[in-house]
Amino acid sequence: MGTTRGSLIICGVIISLLFALPITELQGKENLIKTEPSRDIDTGERYSLILYGARHGNDLESLAILDIEGDEYTFEPYAPEFDYKVEKGMDSSAAIKRAEGFVSWHPLFYRSELKRIIYSGRVIGYELRPLYDPLTFGISDLIDTDYGLKGKKVIVRIRLLPQIERMLHDGDRVREKDGN
Repeated sequence: MGTTRGSLIICGVIISLLFALPITELQGKENLIKTEPSRDIDTGERYSLILYGARHGNDLESLAILDIEGDEYTFEPYAPEFDYKVEKGMDSSAAIKRAEGFVSWHPLFYRSELKRIIYSGRVIGYELRPLYDPLTFGISDLIDTDYGLKGKKVIVRIRLLPQIERMLHDGDRVREKDGN
């Protein structure tokens, strides 16, 4: 009986450790799409610019993706088509200028952050995200992005961090209660 109980404890510890490991450790790092900070974009490429968000006056959930044209991967936001626009055939200078203008529209915009999007050790695109006034929300980076591969299509899920979403919705409820 002591052996069975000991085996159960060991199994429980192993299962707990497996759940504690980051998903990247279980999937194999070479097959994940990841992002890392970048100072600039490859100037020798042409880009399709995906502009997500900026749908209403307080849309903090905005992001620009620079999809390298001519490679085997295309990016597609996991969202209805009316939530984003695609502008194709842009050179690097025009793409980054347009992306900067797009992500900086909100009054609480602080600065932007450029990241390389990497798959199998190769840059397949870039993301330009807005960072917002840290005094307003307690943090600057309010957006969570996930990249997943479906065939040769990179599916991008973009959403506000849950704590920011709660903060915004709680503010709406307070205004409704006050009648403002």
